[in-house]
Amino acid sequence: MDGHCDFGRLQSLPDWVPQNARHYLAHIEAGLPIRALARAAGCHASTVLRQVRRIEAQRDDPLIDAALRRLGTYQRRSPSFGPEKDHATMTAIARIEETEIDENRLSREARRILRRLSESGAVLAVAAEMDKAVVVRDTADGGTARTAVVDSAVAQAMALKDWIACDAPGRISRYRITALGRTALSRLLAEQESRLRGFAEAQTAFSSGRALEAALDDTEDSPQRRRSGYALSDSPLTALARRRDKTGAPFLSDALVSAGERLREDFELAQVGATLPPDWDLSQPVGPDDPRAPLRGVEGARVRLARVLRDLGPGLSEIALRCCCYLEGLETAEKRMGWSARSGKIVLRIALQRLKRHYDETTGPGGGLIG
Repeated sequence: MDGHCDFGRLQSLPDWVPQNARHYLAHIEAGLPIRALARAAGCHASTVLRQVRRIEAQRDDPLIDAALRRLGTYQRRSPSFGPEKDHATMTAIARIEETEIDENRLSREARRILRRLSESGAVLAVAAEMDKAVVVRDTADGGTARTAVVDSAVAQAMALKDWIACDAPGRISRYRITALGRTALSRLLAEQESRLRGFAEAQTAFSSGRALEAALDDTEDSPQRRRSGYALSDSPLTALARRRDKTGAPFLSDALVSAGERLREDFELAQVGATLPPDWDLSQPVGPDDPRAPLRGVEGARVRLARVLRDLGPGLSEIALRCCCYLEGLETAEKRMGWSARSGKIVLRIALQRLKRHYDETTGPGGGLIG
């Protein structure tokens, strides 16, 4: 066996694959000896052996098993496997390569999904042979609400990295965020916050985007913004949804919370990888003439975000951005906007009502989340 060739197969895996899974696949798929892997990693053979055994023991988990099968096929795309691949294998490899995730996509999706899983009562539900997984959480009235949808390949990657775990796999397996997942989420949010500094530079491109400009005026103060935000297990919207009005009804309905979460998804998608383009002007018509026309990807998110901010107008768009997108606490938002105490929750509810109306008109009632 050509050791150099086999290590080339190991290196063909995506960057996000953890080291223990790399060792497992190199040993099981490529047949590399434990001692050879240990020498390459600069560790004792017993360390690699424990990693291999641990991964093998985790194959009862449906997401981890699917991830390893997927990566095992993905790894065989390496030219070192020669021209003897059969048609079925080549077809499987082509299908996997079309949907394979990279480090950037995993970070973006994990930030979104782990944030949802940090909310009280939230789980990631995974059904066998389904291409999507769904995050659901308990609602104030004792029911459940869907808060996000994610591709199964992303869920597999998060399980393989020990960010989510399932206690009892079954026909429908339910995953919860782990301690490693919370640590990863904190890191991902910190990285996103650093990118927001660059996002602030785009504020001069908004000829009528004064609300966004005001919301970004103190983005440079990262420590202060971290202190003003909500804990990972909470958010301004979920906190308000638990409050009751004078009639005993939730202060925010599930529909209003979903509208705010929809805005945050668009906000995050719109700033992925770079700041907004200098010609992104809220005062000009954006996107197709038909507001119900499908909009996809980063550009689609920018169009939707521009439309909704222009529809909300000054004041409402600023409170929506601060509380829904930056997860800024109501008291902090009131102080920074110069409002009187306890006025923010009323204005935020009005903004969410306007936001829901906008989404109902552009996507139909119950338009759902982007994910």
